[in-house]
Amino acid sequence: MDFRTACEETKTGICLLQDGNQEPFKVRLHLAKDILMIQEQDVICVSGEPFYSGERTVTIRRQTVGGFGLSIKGGAEHNIPVVVSKISKEQRAELSGLLFIGDAILQINGINVRKCRHEEVVQVLRNAGEEVTLTVSFLKRAPAFLKLPLNEDCACAPSDQSSGTSSPLCDSGLHLNYHPNNTDTLSCSSWPTSPGLRWEKRWCDLRLIPLLHSRFSQYVPGTDLSRQNAFQVIAVDGVCSGIIQCLSAEDCVDWLQAIATNISNLTKHNDSDLLDRRKHCFTVQSESGEDLYFSVELESDLTQWERAFQTATFLEVERIQCKTYACVLESHLMGLTIDFSTGFICFDAATKAVLWRYKFSHLKGSSDDGKSKIKFLFQNPDTKQIEAKELEFSNLFAVLHCIHSFFAAKVACLDPLFLGNQATASAAASSATTSKAKYTT
Repeated sequence: MDFRTACEETKTGICLLQDGNQEPFKVRLHLAKDILMIQEQDVICVSGEPFYSGERTVTIRRQTVGGFGLSIKGGAEHNIPVVVSKISKEQRAELSGLLFIGDAILQINGINVRKCRHEEVVQVLRNAGEEVTLTVSFLKRAPAFLKLPLNEDCACAPSDQSSGTSSPLCDSGLHLNYHPNNTDTLSCSSWPTSPGLRWEKRWCDLRLIPLLHSRFSQYVPGTDLSRQNAFQVIAVDGVCSGIIQCLSAEDCVDWLQAIATNISNLTKHNDSDLLDRRKHCFTVQSESGEDLYFSVELESDLTQWERAFQTATFLEVERIQCKTYACVLESHLMGLTIDFSTGFICFDAATKAVLWRYKFSHLKGSSDDGKSKIKFLFQNPDTKQIEAKELEFSNLFAVLHCIHSFFAAKVACLDPLFLGNQATASAAASSATTSKAKYTT
């Protein structure tokens, strides 16, 4: 039995993710042997070809018993729209595929309520009449403080809220009958039927972090302050997971141990063909895939060589600024330009028409088949959706080396320690002339 296979960790669980200045929101982590997947919930159309939803329209009629059967949370006082927090058991069957927990209510019978406070939305719904048409859109990154359930199986109990005020952080049940003396029975079957489109809530990839040569940390960058029950994973190309917050200290330890095990196994596998056991050695891989092995006597020598390679990479990228490779997309000849200033640009080789372009910061993950194909995962700056772009190259190693070099240079140009030590950089660049030639061949 292969020892590495026996020790590989596969793990799935719910955590919180803090991305930039946003409020933490729930995500699902899935750890495979070579990648960490971060997924968020979204609603997609499953009628025919799947596509992500924007806004949807749902029409509901009150029942004599149970009313609308919905509960809501949130509001403008928390800088979010009001969202559906519960759906009663009776309504769930009829509204399956139409309305979801986590849907933000944008309009009620044509009235824009995007920026209304919680109590204002409650009053509009109470006065909406027997039939209400809701325009909704799934709030993918609902703040964790709303405590929304992840599935639709959380029913709301009927309650009479005809008096008193509503709380934006507590479920406001909407079960009142518009006409108190109405004795007509309105069953679920009397509701308007769906126009044909059906929707489904699914976990969708938000970010993919390759684990080979990646690292993780619990510390706030540049300090000795450790985050409580939280960490981040940084891939070799600079793609960062964001701050992953576990629900307990025990969960955090379990995740860190599992990720560390898989990173260690990948590193051992990658280094299994080293020629000797000397302590201070390193390899350089050419763009043809050939491994060149070197060793030095002292640890300080190894550090100097490492800095020399980093400086040489930065100076070479700064010199050439961009690099273009021929590639194939669905049997069509294309070109991919990696530009230090603008990022990734894919264009038609014949017409020069640009097919797509993304900044370096839009790249959220990548993978390759080890032969010719690379799959890029970019985040659309407008929709925030992850978009997969797969290209085929004749020299996979050359493209990967170039991408890693440009990312390393981007990181270096933001590092004040790197930029501030110009004298050292110049000296290192001088000593790296030979290594630079080998690294960029």
